Amino acid sequence: MPEPTFPFVPYNYRSADVQAALNGVMAFRQNLAARRSVREFSPEPVPRTVIEAIIETAATAPSGAHKQPWTFCAVSDAALKTEIRIAAEKEEHESYNGRMSEEWLRDLAPIGTDAHKPFLEVAPWLIVVFRQVHGYREDGSKAKHYYVNESVGIACGFLLAAIHAAGLAALTHTPSPMNFLGEILGRPDNERPFLLVPVGYPAEGARVPGFARKRLDEVAVFY
Repeated sequence: MPEPTFPFVPYNYRSADVQAALNGVMAFRQNLAARRSVREFSPEPVPRTVIEAIIETAATAPSGAHKQPWTFCAVSDAALKTEIRIAAEKEEHESYNGRMSEEWLRDLAPIGTDAHKPFLEVAPWLIVVFRQVHGYREDGSKAKHYYVNESVGIACGFLLAAIHAAGLAALTHTPSPMNFLGEILGRPDNERPFLLVPVGYPAEGARVPGFARKRLDEVAVFY
């Protein structure tokens, strides 16, 4: 095995007994279980410092070979949000009127979504997550990235948990295709849009679908 070149430091591990472990994870689970996808946002401003802290938290996610192949673009500019909404609704109109299968449309029907996405302008922030398909070295040559989708997916999970911990609401929005996001935001050629997340306070009286989550025995198998 080759010698590591990263500086290794002691892991600050604090052991806990079984009850303390259960208490900790159950409190965390109960908090996250209250997180919901919100489509009705308040225009109330959210300070940039809060968004910065949320992104810094998301960027603590693990990644293949520690390449950290993500870019978080935080958009609050009203003109840019309008441009994003117009482009997103154009793609969504195509999706709802031909791209989506009948089964897909039936599955979406209980939620009541359509091609109109006003939250893209109402929410005070849009966080656009890009995956870096490769990096660039100082000499301009390409640097390989590993497990990019897995790494960025984990970071997005951290992002949503951090948004909820900040007392804010979010929605995972994926208009397809999303290439317009890179064009509007002027991103480099090694970045691909991965997720569009409106962030803000929920509107007064906002409602969410009363879904039930699957039970443990429906999502886990123990061997």
